[in-house]
Amino acid sequence: MSIIWTIIIGFIAGVIAKFLTPGRNEPSGFILTTILGIIGAFVATYLGQALGWYGPNDGAGLIGAIVGAVIVLVIWGMIAGRRNTNTLNR
Repeated sequence: MSIIWTIIIGFIAGVIAKFLTPGRNEPSGFILTTILGIIGAFVATYLGQALGWYGPNDGAGLIGAIVGAVIVLVIWGMIAGRRNTNTLNR
């Protein structure tokens, strides 16, 4: 059940993170943003458990998932921006 909860929280966090991190290199699709939000929730859960903030069966809360999703979206923007710059230089 905790994986399902993390996916639901990640979905919500991905939508919120998209509004918090506007930019040209952000993913344009709703599904991709949602997937990155879910990945962010898993990242936040893993990091929180590794740092001792969460117990072994605890998942990241909404705030932690939003922070994780924003981090994933910023990394996505940096990778997408670098990819676009490389294709423009050819």
